[in-house]
Amino acid sequence: MPAKDDAKNTPPPLPEPLAVPVADAHTHLDMQAGTPGEQLARAASVGVTTVVQVGCDLDGSRWAAALAAEYPQVHATVALHPNEAPRLVLGDAGNGGPRQSARPAGGEAALDEALAEIDRLAGLDQVKGVGESGLDYFRTGPQGVAAQQRSFRAHIEIAKRHGKALVIHDREAHADVLRILKEEGAPERTVFHCFSGDAAMARECAEAGYFLSFAGTVTFKNAQPLREALAVAPLELVLVETDAPYLTPMPYRGRPNAPYLIPLTVRAMAKVRGLEENLLAEALSANTARAFGY
Repeated sequence: MPAKDDAKNTPPPLPEPLAVPVADAHTHLDMQAGTPGEQLARAASVGVTTVVQVGCDLDGSRWAAALAAEYPQVHATVALHPNEAPRLVLGDAGNGGPRQSARPAGGEAALDEALAEIDRLAGLDQVKGVGESGLDYFRTGPQGVAAQQRSFRAHIEIAKRHGKALVIHDREAHADVLRILKEEGAPERTVFHCFSGDAAMARECAEAGYFLSFAGTVTFKNAQPLREALAVAPLELVLVETDAPYLTPMPYRGRPNAPYLIPLTVRAMAKVRGLEENLLAEALSANTARAFGY
């Protein structure tokens, strides 16, 4: 038998394919094992025929744009992750983040320079969104909040100016995210990636017309508030995502995630909504295309 650690690192098996194709509304192919072509083929074999490749920093955003230019089934978003802004301004004193890359402090000028590059990338045709941007108070201490909020406001402006979707990362910052969206004026198409609020927040987002994207977390045993949020969210505003390689759905939590596992989350969502699987898949596919304008 394989060692416990080996089993944890083993990709889960292919699920039963979906009869109606859907899109993975948020993934990070650059952080997953195998080539993008291999990952896309595996996903397509189970009915996940479109993916949104999300940028988290300058290198990742450039990579996303290049990948979307190469593969028609890939749509890119570009941004500085909320944890990237404090690292740019404050260096290693800022906080952690998806890549944990060491970087000396660059001050406000470094953030301005990076935002200018995100602005340039956002103008590309294959780039359909600006994100993931937002606020993350889980890793950022008080010293990084100002940089995060300034970066978030800048991303909102970039998304509106280019007519692109805004993809929001919101971790332990619900009130400030909603407040800043109101203060700045949200873009016409705004997506809460890996929605983590409760039913009350879902209703507030729905009233504003924001899309709510649900990840494998909706399958976790301790996520009843999230399932309650899914239950009250208007169907026309619901998306599905992996956030791979993170947030692998049950029963494979803790193992590597990838777009081909979307069917597991779709089926769990269908049970919560009391919908037939194909009807939910049809709605998810249409909603994702509308959210990202492809």
